[in-house]
Amino acid sequence: MAQNSFDVVALGELLIDFTESGFSPQGNILFEANPGGAPCNVLAMLRKLDRSCAFVGKVGDDMFGRQLRAAAEEAGICMNYLAQDRETHTTLAFVKKLANGDRDFSFYRNPGADMMLTAAELPEEVLANARIFHFGTLSMTHEGVRQATCRALDCAKAGGALLSFDPNLRPPLWESLEEARKQIAYGLSRCDVLKIADNELETMTGETDLDRGAAILREEYPNIRLLNVTAGPDGSCAYYENHRVFQPALKMGGTIETTGAGDTFCACVLHFVLEHGLDGLTADGLGKMLQFANAAAYLVTTKRGAIRSMPDRAQIEALL
Repeated sequence: MAQNSFDVVALGELLIDFTESGFSPQGNILFEANPGGAPCNVLAMLRKLDRSCAFVGKVGDDMFGRQLRAAAEEAGICMNYLAQDRETHTTLAFVKKLANGDRDFSFYRNPGADMMLTAAELPEEVLANARIFHFGTLSMTHEGVRQATCRALDCAKAGGALLSFDPNLRPPLWESLEEARKQIAYGLSRCDVLKIADNELETMTGETDLDRGAAILREEYPNIRLLNVTAGPDGSCAYYENHRVFQPALKMGGTIETTGAGDTFCACVLHFVLEHGLDGLTADGLGKMLQFANAAAYLVTTKRGAIRSMPDRAQIEALL
């Protein structure tokens, strides 16, 4: 493999997830500073599956930025293309687990360093040599980093990469839900592989029924060759050509929190695409893909955080 060639290159946010971790003797909530950020979470899982990965983004020149770089490098992700901002601090997210198992986010990102990435800072040769380029919408919330994301997509596509998109909708980070829908629609119009959560599907289509929502997206965006919908404890669906495949979620108890579960699922799908491509996929193959991805996603929910909590292939196969 060439020096600037990777299986997957991802662009976007790299941040600290402060997750609740009990109480102090004085009764104060304790938070654990977990390295995270959806695109880098995806890469961390792909590294567990022996895929070569590089991350493109920006952190602050501060203690959290250095912690993030160290954690990602520890995971085996190439961080040569991580920029540092001397003026803007690393983005922070405080994650509260709700009674229904979902999460509530409080972001410290006004601005955050990940928003400050510019098109001039992109490693265009690396993007042009990627087999898959993965992105989300947190790098599309503000104009400068949005331009960088669009330029990165153009570079990767021109080089022959498949484009993978996960909306990862976080409403508090948008000026309006209308603007979020606009940028998600742009991502949908560019991607070959889509991972979308059930609530995001509803946001974009108005449908709570997964099949009807997926049908609307497939008709409007025929560029999407493999569409995967995740529905948390209700399982996941894959839509490809005339195939519709469902796999139930694993419900074995022991879930601590769900941060990184969708990113883990997404990484397993990309691993499958790297192995099999996007031509001639079968219902049986898609079923095995979903089964593997669901198992990996379950395992990451049994730990806090994401980058340092990804399961390896042996753990997933043992569970299956």
